[in-house]
Amino acid sequence: MKITKIETFQVPPRWLFLRMETDEGVVGWGEPVVEGRADSVAAAVAEMSDYLIGQDASRIEDHWQVLTKGGFYRGGPVFSSAVAGIDQALWDIKGKALGVPVYELLGGAVRDKVRMYTWIHGDRPEELAESTRIAMAAGFDAVKFCPATKVAPLDTAASIRSMVNNLAAVREAGGESLDIALDFHGRFTPAMSRRVLPLMEEFLPMFAEEVVVPELSADLGLITQATSIPIATGERLYSRWDFRTVLGNGVSVVQPDLSHAGGISEVRRIAAMAETYGALLAPHCPLGPIALAASLQVDIASPNFLIQEQSRGAEYTQGPDLFDYLVDPVVFDMGTGYINRPLAPGLGIEIDEGKVRFEAETPHHWRNAIWRQDDNSFLEW
Repeated sequence: MKITKIETFQVPPRWLFLRMETDEGVVGWGEPVVEGRADSVAAAVAEMSDYLIGQDASRIEDHWQVLTKGGFYRGGPVFSSAVAGIDQALWDIKGKALGVPVYELLGGAVRDKVRMYTWIHGDRPEELAESTRIAMAAGFDAVKFCPATKVAPLDTAASIRSMVNNLAAVREAGGESLDIALDFHGRFTPAMSRRVLPLMEEFLPMFAEEVVVPELSADLGLITQATSIPIATGERLYSRWDFRTVLGNGVSVVQPDLSHAGGISEVRRIAAMAETYGALLAPHCPLGPIALAASLQVDIASPNFLIQEQSRGAEYTQGPDLFDYLVDPVVFDMGTGYINRPLAPGLGIEIDEGKVRFEAETPHHWRNAIWRQDDNSFLEW
């Protein structure tokens, strides 16, 4: 079964889809994207396609090795994301060709449903409390939010108290049965992390995500020792070698992105590697339906899976959302706070190709915000 054609489609709100065709008519889909750099990743996919066209689609691992190591310059978000989307499509093709879901090819299911969380929003405690109640009424028993927006490198007492009060409001609204994840988007310095996180411990968050930027991964050991809150990170790490540092520094939850970290092949290995450190898996996925479908396949086959992110309810989504590119969105029903194990072959979803081609006629131009401090110097977004 030879690869005959590879196409990419830039579709709103900020996604990039990949379609891989074979000479036997089996088609696979992937989602290779770096948010805000979709054109760059599409160009990398096109370069890699020179090697892939005419190759045997079943040799997934060999293609992964060649695409990640065959060039003198390796790694980084653009290359790793291009490989990730290709890898997803290859697994989709193999599962469809054999008539089984991808997780059956990863050793089979270890769970029958996947726990999901949703986002809550608000700048003030009362807004966050109301958003929490809405999320729980929709069936979720786990939520995530950013306790603060702009954070100075060493911020004021008022700013710190505001963050703690926001978390307190969510805990009060949701009760003790609600799991609360905190996302700091790398906005803290190590000093701010050690100052703020202990003040939040009484509210028992599930984890604190990306408290510092990945460039400071070597300092995570100081942070994990300073707080009882489990530390999570990994959305901006792109290989198992990147995760060596953070796992050795006591991170409790790894969050590789199936569209950034080398796809199903590499994230499966990252999950197994994390298990040897007693760490749990919570894949990053504020992306589209193909990335989520790929994540679910790994979640179902990974013993140390914790919880799964998804993009519905995220603030950036305007226009088509997670369900709009699927022929049958029932496969992603989250009404109980879980997604049931998909049974269809491959990634378990059917992409509405007509919708994809229509939306790709007007490519998006999504860029993340640029924040500045009061003195006009750059501030972490």
